[in-house]
Amino acid sequence: MAHAVLFEFLHAEMVAELGAGDTDPGPGVSAGPLGEEAGAGQKRSLSILEGIGFRVGRALGERLPRETLAFREELDALKFLCKDLWVAVFQKQMDGLCTNHQGTYVLQDNSFPLLIPMALGLQYLEEAPKFLAFTCGLLRGTLRTLGFESLVTSSMATLPACKFQVVIPKS
Repeated sequence: MAHAVLFEFLHAEMVAELGAGDTDPGPGVSAGPLGEEAGAGQKRSLSILEGIGFRVGRALGERLPRETLAFREELDALKFLCKDLWVAVFQKQMDGLCTNHQGTYVLQDNSFPLLIPMALGLQYLEEAPKFLAFTCGLLRGTLRTLGFESLVTSSMATLPACKFQVVIPKS
């Protein structure tokens, strides 16, 4: 249990540190500290968080038993993410997995642990994407290690529920 709390604190600090440079510089100033336009800093921060998650996902995938790495079907790999990976990282299984059987999968978590602390008010809804970027990268990195290229996006309508859409292009 203690490691879950430590992970949540580490994640919150990564989001806070990367988001610190995203603040509006004030009236009349349109560039960030590196000369980027307003809004570009947030995109850069989300990209960095997603990249960190990708590297963590790759590392987790490399530590998997050899029989786990032998998934031949996309659906089996996604089931693995929803059950085994989610339990290893968040101590719970994903609540739902849907597919259109054409390479698009929707993973749903009705009480995503990284969003629970901010679920008390609607004012946090616009801040929530920052807390999902790392996990998008985590899913994409693990899938890459399992042999599947993917594009992972996230969405949410009400906190703390969220959905991750995984698209695996046909080769």
